[in-house]
Amino acid sequence: MEATEHSPGAPVRSGIPEHGRIPKYYAVKARVSDLIDALGEGGSLPTERDLAERYEVSRETVRQALRELLLEGRLRRAGRGTVVAGPKLEQPLSLASYTEGVRRQGRRPGRSLIGLERFSCPAALAPAIGAAEGEPVWHLERVLLADDERVGLESTYVRVERVPRLDVDFQPDSSFYGYLRERLGISFGDADEKLETVLATPREALLIGTPPALPMLLIHRVSRDGEGRPLERVRSLYRGDRFSFTTHLRHD
Repeated sequence: MEATEHSPGAPVRSGIPEHGRIPKYYAVKARVSDLIDALGEGGSLPTERDLAERYEVSRETVRQALRELLLEGRLRRAGRGTVVAGPKLEQPLSLASYTEGVRRQGRRPGRSLIGLERFSCPAALAPAIGAAEGEPVWHLERVLLADDERVGLESTYVRVERVPRLDVDFQPDSSFYGYLRERLGISFGDADEKLETVLATPREALLIGTPPALPMLLIHRVSRDGEGRPLERVRSLYRGDRFSFTTHLRHD
């Protein structure tokens, strides 16, 4: 079999099927990808009409190619135009906070408060945070920001007994983990996480500022403190076009 050249991490044979027939939109996508590389971050893409004329295809073919590039995070909408997006944020799958992960990449982390409410713990939530059914718990909901760009949505559930002054002492735009560590002396021990792809609900899409059809990365986390006691349950929703996740594996 003849060897083919390809870049590590890229699709083998640039995604061309073995029968050699390339969908027309995919050929256009490959050519637009080269154009994206030439333009660089922030560069303005020609209009659909201009691209259709340049590549001698229909505007619908161009539209399908651009739709995939938008979903992959290589392009983003800017007003009525389309520009080249920056690299995705790499978030480690670890007990480091969102704030720490974003700062490591030279971006400015932030959070915008949606709501902080106190309610009676339902039976389904109680085991995850070590609460009794009906016990008071906090629900903290915030939009995640990177350089003022909305990139995700985070919901945190924790017992009121563990953080009784959350509504008084905590700054909603700061790190919750930093608050636990620095103000309350609570350290993290370990956590269980589940990662899956989902579509945002209409409410979530509106809060994050994305189309409902944009794939999202959803992380469920249940954390325990340094003594092994249940501490928090977090539901974090990240834009699939702006995030990738990394982890380090080793053989035990």
